[in-house]
Amino acid sequence: MKKRKKILLITSEFPPQPGGIGQHAFDLAYHLAQTEYVVVLADQRSSDGNEEADFDAQQNFQVKRTTRYALLLFTYIKRLILAIKLANKIDVVLVSGKFSLWQGGLIRLLKYKPIIAIIHGTEVLLANTYFKKLTDRCLQSFDHVIAVSNYTLRLVDHLGLKNTSVIPNGIRLNYQLSQKAQASQEVQLITVGNLTQRKGQHNVIRALPRLVEKYPTLKYHCVGIPTDKEQLIQLADQLKVRNHIVFHGRVNNQDKERLLQQADIFMMLSERTECGDVEGFGIAILEANQFGTPAVGSISSGVEDAIQDGYSGFLVDPHHSQAVVKAVESILENYEFYSQHSASRVKAFDWKHIIYDYRIIIDSIVKNERLN
Repeated sequence: MKKRKKILLITSEFPPQPGGIGQHAFDLAYHLAQTEYVVVLADQRSSDGNEEADFDAQQNFQVKRTTRYALLLFTYIKRLILAIKLANKIDVVLVSGKFSLWQGGLIRLLKYKPIIAIIHGTEVLLANTYFKKLTDRCLQSFDHVIAVSNYTLRLVDHLGLKNTSVIPNGIRLNYQLSQKAQASQEVQLITVGNLTQRKGQHNVIRALPRLVEKYPTLKYHCVGIPTDKEQLIQLADQLKVRNHIVFHGRVNNQDKERLLQQADIFMMLSERTECGDVEGFGIAILEANQFGTPAVGSISSGVEDAIQDGYSGFLVDPHHSQAVVKAVESILENYEFYSQHSASRVKAFDWKHIIYDYRIIIDSIVKNERLN
């Protein structure tokens, strides 16, 4: 019988809290645990830990949580001590997210363990020069670096990393893929994600006056933590399109999927912020695609890997409202085509396929370690 490998996954985010990095880590752990022994190290962000405890108890892998303190340094130190302790008993360490990369670097300094880094985008574009150099040195010390998109990998070209791969973000296809013959009469646009500059809801709102002129009953649904909600409302009031926007806040998975299914077009007009925050992939696009909902997304971002331009949607300059309007028009004029190809293309991103690429890299590194 093949011996199960012991894998430690250290992640900066993890469910039940929302976040793309956390969802990616969860799906990775779940699928690796089908054949390997997996331990996840993550933060406890709720005050009493009950939400996380209930969630963790339902998983097919072990989860270790560290309390998240107001002073992040305490959280970091506590997680590092636990990470070093856990690393004694495993075959390979996977790190995902900014703080996790740094912890991987310290583990490498204190003891030799094979380490694989997973980079999403923002963590390699830090504004602080010292922290950026620290991240670069950590990446250069790891055995392998996996980027979730070609765009993300290009962000570290200057490091000259030898062992790199691109493995796109994945999705669990829990539903029978569907397509839509036509869009709804009341055109429904949607963005799922934290209401922040990076997610680009403001870019959609800036295009709404032109869109509403052509589609008077259009509605734009904003789903996610309402971080910048007030600023978006002010912008909508200035442009006189407030009545065309629905803010849903954070919703459960069932309501999110219902909204994605009802939507006609998913919008992700992401942009890079001054502090280096970028969209590394755009998993919510795939979540929409499985319901036959095509997408409009930004060029020069990880979204380029999530949308096949002219096939499952369009890639545009997020600051060019006329290009956004033209993309929406093109999809609505030939809706069945884009809906069909959105549902068809998403099959390639099923985690059942994606996980094999991770297993190949992990197997190779563990095998080399055992030979040495």
